[in-house]
Amino acid sequence: MGVDLKRTITAALVLIALLFMVTASAATVGSSADPLITRSYLDGAFASALKSEITVTLSDATDKAIGKLDDIYKKHVGYTFAPRFTKISLAQGDTVSLSTGSSFILLSGSASLNVTGGTVINVSTGGEAASGSRLAQYQRYFCTENTTARITASSATTGQVDGYYLVGGGVDAPAPHLPFADVPGGAWFFKAIDYVYENELFTGTSATTFSPNSPMTRAMFVTVLHRLDGRPSTASGEGFSDVSNPSQYYYGAVRWANANKIVTGYTDGTFHPDVHVTREQMAAIMYRYATYKGRDQSVTGTVFDTFPDRTQVSGYAAHAMRWSVTWEIIRGSDGKLLPQNTATRAEVAQIVYNYCQNVGN
Repeated sequence: MGVDLKRTITAALVLIALLFMVTASAATVGSSADPLITRSYLDGAFASALKSEITVTLSDATDKAIGKLDDIYKKHVGYTFAPRFTKISLAQGDTVSLSTGSSFILLSGSASLNVTGGTVINVSTGGEAASGSRLAQYQRYFCTENTTARITASSATTGQVDGYYLVGGGVDAPAPHLPFADVPGGAWFFKAIDYVYENELFTGTSATTFSPNSPMTRAMFVTVLHRLDGRPSTASGEGFSDVSNPSQYYYGAVRWANANKIVTGYTDGTFHPDVHVTREQMAAIMYRYATYKGRDQSVTGTVFDTFPDRTQVSGYAAHAMRWSVTWEIIRGSDGKLLPQNTATRAEVAQIVYNYCQNVGN
């Protein structure tokens, strides 16, 4: 190609580019000839439309999220949530129901698996666990998405569970019925109160009320433990000076507890049966009850040291409170132990339930 021809083509291209620039600069703002700046942006309509679209999108996402959470909540009413592996004990024939994301490890005894929906994976082997199979000890069984399963103890069994679990019931079984109008199905204390009522450890304050927020006295608490131990007959020997009338409903229970060193009373020889029991007193009494029953009293971990008010625990109850926290019998309230605070009937029911599930009867 000749030099003159090349120069001619180059000049033509430059001229075309200049003409395009002039045309673009002369285009009306917001017109189809000006694609970089739209009229809706300049007159404010763009911001309004974008805000409306974002509002609708976020509203839809929020509704879907709330609906999903509501479904999860309804599905797990009555369940306990274990954020980390928690030890439970099952008698022969007892069951523990699991849901999506839950795991179970068999520590002792024997148990079988019933998959009621979805898939259970044996994480230890990497294979699917078949419904109807027997569990292997120290292997982790995990419920995948949209899975429900039930483990049935073939003998006295201990295990570890995390996630949502329900002892003694099934995910496809109706919620247990309680006669108490003040114990709604969605209450945090529902499962505990159902347990202590069905096992005749607590009675209601009337035919239709439980009074979950009423305080618990020392006599009431000892009476619950006496029932938990099967109501053994009254022990002989000296008792407390303020527990001397056999017609008192707590007379036999207090004498039993004193004879077995579960309660020691005050230095003046009294028991103070009508004084409201404190959280640290409950810890001490539960620890002595566990001693009497020969249960595991090991203390591990540093959970106790994370409570900011741990130094407020009285000396006599310090080790017992540490043990109670280790075994998740007492889990704190709003991140605190509150050792000198009194306990409500619902709180005591929950503590007794935790003891039975994590330590044993």
